Amino acid sequence: MDSERPLDALNSSRGKRVLLELKNQKQIRGKLRAFDIHINMVLEDAEEYENNELKRKLGLTFVRGDTIILISPSE
Repeated sequence: MDSERPLDALNSSRGKRVLLELKNQKQIRGKLRAFDIHINMVLEDAEEYENNELKRKLGLTFVRGDTIILISPSE
């Protein structure tokens, strides 16, 4: 079994689309551009969803790490 560290797994998603689920029940989907050790993230072409319905296009977006409860590859 591959024992990647969490940040290694996240690093392999850089440049790919990811899905973030937030504490406020919203979802952000976009291409992972950058992140830091606090899991603060910068997404490009980001979109905000609520109940699987597109609410708004955000474009280049910074998401604070302490608001994220789940990160998943969206492709």
